[in-house]
Amino acid sequence: MTLQGQVAIVTGASRGIGKAIAAEFIREGAVVYGCGRRAESLNAVAAELGDQLIPFVCHVGKAEDIERLALAAETRHGRVDILVNNAATNIAQGPCLTFTDAQFDKMVEVNLKSVYRLVQRLAPGMCARGSGAILNIASVAGLRPQPESLLYSMTKAALIMMTQSYALELGPRGVRVNAIAPGLIQTQLSEYYWKNDARREAFLGQQPIRRLGQPEEIAALAVLVVSGRLGYLTGQTLVMDGGYTLT
Repeated sequence: MTLQGQVAIVTGASRGIGKAIAAEFIREGAVVYGCGRRAESLNAVAAELGDQLIPFVCHVGKAEDIERLALAAETRHGRVDILVNNAATNIAQGPCLTFTDAQFDKMVEVNLKSVYRLVQRLAPGMCARGSGAILNIASVAGLRPQPESLLYSMTKAALIMMTQSYALELGPRGVRVNAIAPGLIQTQLSEYYWKNDARREAFLGQQPIRRLGQPEEIAALAVLVVSGRLGYLTGQTLVMDGGYTLT
């Protein structure tokens, strides 16, 4: 149990990759604050995963919700050892010239500003203790532009640079910061691509591994990245995409 006794926050934990990461962390011994916007969804996950999953209603786009989350974890457990920034949105899919200012602002607020606020709030405590792990869930869209997804690609590219910048500055203080860049994973967030036959085949037809990825595969890698077993790893974006970026 590589995460025994660790306290983790996983955003977007009510479904998909976030839920899978929360489940894997719990299996490895961590207590997990799983946050999301809907109490009913989080309570269902808690019923499934057990007492080590603490459901916490939190809209990551709101600074006051982030403060409540951090304060609750620190008050009850005294610290946060692991932060997984998984929550994301993709409300702007389609031709790039059709997007609006409101969509731009929302994508930045949820996909980037939430990460900034959470790290700024929690990393000082990690630095004071001389240990901590931060994992950002990026995307292959941050490495090469995803068709009809300008704003999502833009925010994920920025998230990769945030990962590197935080790693550079926080590493000397004992905090590691890494990212995982999934390819096409079978989640609700990516339905625009895998539920449409033409779009799905455009992805999978050029992948060496010609199937959709599963959230549990990302979660298995996440455990290794945040655990002490990979304590020499920081500032990296680990790609798990079935070989998509090779083509």
